[in-house]
Amino acid sequence: MWVDTHCHLQLAEAEPSESLARAAQAGVDWVVVPGVDAQSSEAARRLAETDDRLRWSAGLHPHDATKWADQADRIADLAGSADAVGEIGLDFYRSLSPRGVQIDVLKAQIEIALTVDKPIIVHCRDAFSSLFEVLEETEIGPRTVLHCWTAGPRWTKRFRDLGVTFSYAGPLTFPNGDTIRRGAVEAPPERTVVETDTPLLTPPPFRDEENQPSRVVLVGKTLAEVWGMDIEEVARLTSTAAVRIFDA
Repeated sequence: MWVDTHCHLQLAEAEPSESLARAAQAGVDWVVVPGVDAQSSEAARRLAETDDRLRWSAGLHPHDATKWADQADRIADLAGSADAVGEIGLDFYRSLSPRGVQIDVLKAQIEIALTVDKPIIVHCRDAFSSLFEVLEETEIGPRTVLHCWTAGPRWTKRFRDLGVTFSYAGPLTFPNGDTIRRGAVEAPPERTVVETDTPLLTPPPFRDEENQPSRVVLVGKTLAEVWGMDIEEVARLTSTAAVRIFDA
């Protein structure tokens, strides 16, 4: 059994039913569909209502943090019935919203998660230090999933001490992913999950194609190689961690 803990089925070109059928054939038991704004969060909710293999989350991506004032009430309302709050976080690589605004909006959404007692799904790119400070301050580490984690050993060890769960995606499998693979060595297997980030980050040898949840197995295969572990054990450990986080 596998779980794809981050799969934007509502944003993919492929029909969700077809993607889920292929995923089931590959051994994927269930999938988490995160929102990136109010509209996509609502779409994730509607999609999850059609199939009991789907979980969903509601949140505002850091790229659109400047839209928080307009979307806060709707996202807070959705969060109450969602399985998690996310995709939230910090992105200082593209900085499409001012960094200070991103931090404020992240803290606001963490407060919502704490209020409704839900885990958070966190995007982090070139913002490890700032994210560490926020998670340390809010003490929400044990209920945090670090989506598409790309840090090396040093930051992985630091975040590990906060009790977070690490989520690995396609970049773990890329030829230039050595730093990520070295970081994954430091991730506790009992606090690690796998994902595809469909429709993005397709693992080789399918790089030119839209990603799909069935390919989470390729991420798991690489993780098994990194850990020197049977792939069946990786499937068991990551699925158990997904159940713990999302209470499936």
